Amino acid sequence: MITLYVKTGCPFCAMVLKKVEDLNLTIDEKNIADEGVMDELVEKGGKGQTPFMIDPETGTFMYESGPISEYLEKNYGSGMASQKGDTTEPNVCMLE
Repeated sequence: MITLYVKTGCPFCAMVLKKVEDLNLTIDEKNIADEGVMDELVEKGGKGQTPFMIDPETGTFMYESGPISEYLEKNYGSGMASQKGDTTEPNVCMLE
């Protein structure tokens, strides 16, 4: 099952969660406000930023809302990303 690390109020996390909803995916959503989740995020991803996705089916670890949304569409949707992420600007919420 895909794990998605999010922060309440992060617009980039909301964008990924909308994609998850649109694709009717079941995920393990972990909010960094919950005890121990921030430490787990940094341990697994190496950075304190959200959104961060882990897909154990493909061994994929990924930051940035645009690339995550495209990945989900490609691997779990119709294969055509509905929006291309702008890779020139970070699509993450910095936590530190």
